[in-house]
Order: sequence, then structure tokens, then C-alpha cells
Amino acid sequence: MANECIAYRDSKGGLHGSAEKATLEDLAGVLGRVGDEGGMTAGVARMIFDKRAEIERVFAEHDAIMASADSRRPEDPVELITTPAAQIHVVN
Repeated sequence: MANECIAYRDSKGGLHGSAEKATLEDLAGVLGRVGDEGGMTAGVARMIFDKRAEIERVFAEHDAIMASADSRRPEDPVELITTPAAQIHVVN
């Protein structure tokens, strides 16, 4: 007799019993081969999955820093040079 089951498909079309397993497979695919013969890929994918919030926080902070730096850049890079090198004095 046929029965219904719930499965989750990864990006390559593979079926998995949980959304987590399908996501881990997709992460492993993005990472490619990690370690000798790719033996570390599943473990690295698991670490990324488990530390998702921390990883997203780090990237959000990075994006904010980059956006701030971009907003401070002048239109003309020549404007950055305001003091001739001969006039710069370094005091220790």
C-alpha cells in the first residue's frame, strides 16, 4: 500500500528526510572539497550550520564597516592627498 512521506530536496535534486539534512548537503556543495579527498566537507558544513547566527553577525558587521568606509571615500581620489610628503613629521 502506498503511503505519504515528507522529504526535502537539495539543490542537486537529492531527497532527504529533514530540511536540515538537505541544507547541509547544499552547504557541502557550496564548500566543495575540504581536506584530503573532501573528507572534512560534511564537518565544516555542520559547523557553519550550527554557527549560522554568529557567522551572519560577523558578515553583517563586515558589511557595515565596508558601507561606512565607502560613504567616506571622496569622489576624486586626488583629494586624499592634502599634505605634501615633505611636510609630514613623525613624532615618537
